[in-house]
Amino acid sequence: MATTTAAAGKQEKISLLKVLGPVHVWALGVGIVLVGEYMGWNFSVAKGGAYGALIACWVIGLLYTCVAMIDSEVTSTVAAAGGQYTQAKHIIGPLMAFNVGLYLVMAYTMLEAADALVVGDLLKAVAAQYGAELDPRPFVVLTIAFLAWLNYRGVFMTLTVNFVITAFAVLAILVLFFSTTGIAGGESVLRHSELLTDLPYGWIGVLASLQFGMWYYLGIEGTCQAAEEVRSAGRSIPLGTMGGMMTLLIAASLTWYICTGLIPWEYLGQATTPLYDAARLTGSVELEVVLFIGTMFAAIASANGCINDASRAWFSMSRDCYMPHWFGAVHPRYRTPYRAILFLIPIAASFAFTGLLDQVITFSILSGLLGYTFMSFNIVRFRRLWPLGSIERGYVHPYHPVPCIVLGLLCGATYFATYLGYGTSLLSIMAFYILVSIWFVVRRYPYVKRGEQFTMPWPRPKGY
Repeated sequence: MATTTAAAGKQEKISLLKVLGPVHVWALGVGIVLVGEYMGWNFSVAKGGAYGALIACWVIGLLYTCVAMIDSEVTSTVAAAGGQYTQAKHIIGPLMAFNVGLYLVMAYTMLEAADALVVGDLLKAVAAQYGAELDPRPFVVLTIAFLAWLNYRGVFMTLTVNFVITAFAVLAILVLFFSTTGIAGGESVLRHSELLTDLPYGWIGVLASLQFGMWYYLGIEGTCQAAEEVRSAGRSIPLGTMGGMMTLLIAASLTWYICTGLIPWEYLGQATTPLYDAARLTGSVELEVVLFIGTMFAAIASANGCINDASRAWFSMSRDCYMPHWFGAVHPRYRTPYRAILFLIPIAASFAFTGLLDQVITFSILSGLLGYTFMSFNIVRFRRLWPLGSIERGYVHPYHPVPCIVLGLLCGATYFATYLGYGTSLLSIMAFYILVSIWFVVRRYPYVKRGEQFTMPWPRPKGY
């Protein structure tokens, strides 16, 4: 961690500020994920049809509910930046910790790149409606640069902004729902009886749709990255995470209902911005404007949260010497991991400039999925080493070990679903993580000081 020389000549550590509450945790988790309701989820329609996407929505919702419960228990105890990385180094060991940390950094950096692509593509599409041509690349760079500056200046301001724009994006979905169903007055414009069909590719299509069904919820686990900056981790992390998961389950179901009632599934499965397209089909200029702003805000909130989470994971790994220690610095005035924030900007921008939205999404999904697989083993070992009653927990997830078994099985099914559509990408990403693991063991492991990493005031593990 960065240090500064005090007047007395002593070295004083500069730490991250504890300024966040449950609302900020909610804004971080929902803010990262909500863009998945505005784009990305609908690729599951192309795989399994409208009903296949609905099944994927609820099955993957169960997967992420397990993730949220497990994460809430462990993070309410392991209250440090790095989230699942910090859990891994305390509960399993350095090699697993390195891999989990890298999963986090890559998942959020790829998601940030996808968000920036959406901002550029949406502006280009709107310009085309009015007969103008617009190069989206400057807007991609501008989005990443502005949000990096916001993160650089302080976490409280960053997540307060995220709360405001995320709340608007949630309200935009509700406005579209009430307007199209006729609940708020007028007639319903939804045509489910005409547009919904049986499963076009059978149950194998439903299985394949699980891959992009993750887009409904991908990133909710990022709430754990705020653990070192909340005023009370035992209260804020479970409240923000579980409240965020409930919000997303409702938003995902409403999004599916609206879009499948307005857009034929053949087109819906290829749309870049399905909710905005649905608003355009209503013929209401007001709804179109609201959903345009909602889509922009959702993408910006997601990219903003991704910069926050990726930088915390990279900072935490660097602080422990898993990466060069230079990146583990805290800004003396703004108290943010500023070097980690700045380092990841060109990486996100370079992936965004590829323009390969589905490939970038797949990289993010698989990195996240690898992290969820780790959680299913991590909670079992955590409960074995520190049983209930041995240490204080802010939250205890129910029915253990059922959630971790369900999580493991659903992760396995999603790996297979990804292999069906992106087998080469899956194998390439696996090979990448194997190679960097070898690099870590050979080049970085000698710098890791295991005794200094164990920072939790826990009793000696059971059986040791």
